[in-house]
Amino acid sequence: MAFKLINATEAKSGTSVILEGAPCIVKGTDISKTGKHGHAKVRMEAIGIFDGKKRVLVIPGHERLEVPLIKKLKAQVLNVNGDKASIMDLESFETIDVQIADELKGEIKGEDNVEYWDVNGEKIIKRKS
Repeated sequence: MAFKLINATEAKSGTSVILEGAPCIVKGTDISKTGKHGHAKVRMEAIGIFDGKKRVLVIPGHERLEVPLIKKLKAQVLNVNGDKASIMDLESFETIDVQIADELKGEIKGEDNVEYWDVNGEKIIKRKS
């Protein structure tokens, strides 16, 4: 579910968009004008939030992109099993299993306070508090 729609020319560095069905953070854009009757083209580089995959694509500037709703929540880690962690939300006190971001693997351990993101129903730990 998209929170809102924006034109491709409005996507700046740091904007979150859905590309190829996956939520991504835009790392850079390059807008070029074409000939007399052409349309502006946008070359966009983005990194996937969940898979860390780099995506580069060229799209028309007037194309609409979905912007996902990202909820940033606080939690406490109960235990860690490989690349997943069992956490307790500090507001609702519910216990959930979430994925750990690649850059945080090995750093997260029991009883750490973390920030996790809820993007369209998928959850991932993005920051250690």
